[in-house]
Amino acid sequence: MIRLLQRGARTATEVAIGDDWTLPDEVVWIDLINPDREEERVIEAQLGLDLPTREDMAEIEASSRLYREGPATFMTVEIITGLASETPRLEPVTFVLVRDRLITIRYAQPRAFAMFDAQLAERAELATSGEGVFMGLLDAIVDRIADILEAASGKVEILSNQVFQKPRRTARFEVVLGRLGLWRGVTAKARNSLISLARLLAYAAVSPCIVEGEDHAARIESLGRDVASLTDHAGHLSGDITFLLDATLGLINIEQNGIIKFFSIAAVIFLPPTLVASYFGMNFRHMTEFDWPLGEGLALGLMGVSIVLPMLWFRRKGWL
Repeated sequence: MIRLLQRGARTATEVAIGDDWTLPDEVVWIDLINPDREEERVIEAQLGLDLPTREDMAEIEASSRLYREGPATFMTVEIITGLASETPRLEPVTFVLVRDRLITIRYAQPRAFAMFDAQLAERAELATSGEGVFMGLLDAIVDRIADILEAASGKVEILSNQVFQKPRRTARFEVVLGRLGLWRGVTAKARNSLISLARLLAYAAVSPCIVEGEDHAARIESLGRDVASLTDHAGHLSGDITFLLDATLGLINIEQNGIIKFFSIAAVIFLPPTLVASYFGMNFRHMTEFDWPLGEGLALGLMGVSIVLPMLWFRRKGWL
């Protein structure tokens, strides 16, 4: 799919292309979403450049993510997606600046792009140039990561209260461990995204086609400070989650040790009566239950009760 944003417009529109299609002169943003080879070929022919493939975008070395070819500047950043379905992942997004136009190539639907579309509907000045769109998208990406880390902080605070509140239950700890693992993954991916953003901003800060704008250098410097601050916050949050994971595992061990201790004491307490009963229990000449027609049923019933009652008590204590 291809979306085009005209200069000064408030929304990007989806277009269908063919062999005789011509790129309008007033387009400042070309958004390629899951492009097929035919769409890439047409755009490449119109702009006179080679777009990176999905495999190229997945390369991790800096020389494959940040480079310049002729008049075009290529920058790839990793953006976190999939939070709504609780399957967070990092997806590469490539920005290409060429002759006052921005081309974005992506194979996902990051929330940051929807946030930028909403801002664009209210601020048409964002669509005055490709560099302006690029800066607006970077702002939206940083804002989205900040929202993710804020949500993670709130969730971790709730989980912390659940870990240390009483009474404790091993079953609840299992749920807490799963949620902590989820948010630890989210925090790690957000931090990786921030690191890739920091590299992109450092490269953009020395790219003449970007910093020559009227306020682009100042905005890049401001974004760099925001990214550095969020990276530190992500590091502290990751440390808090690691502490909670260790504390949860420690409390589980303490609770399980308490259960084992209880059974050990109970076994010691009932061992002498069991020994006496084993020695004397069947050596009496007269036992009333031997001649009672319901004696066998009574014995079986007592066996069943002796099994069910402890199981119900264990379940109430949260041990089952």
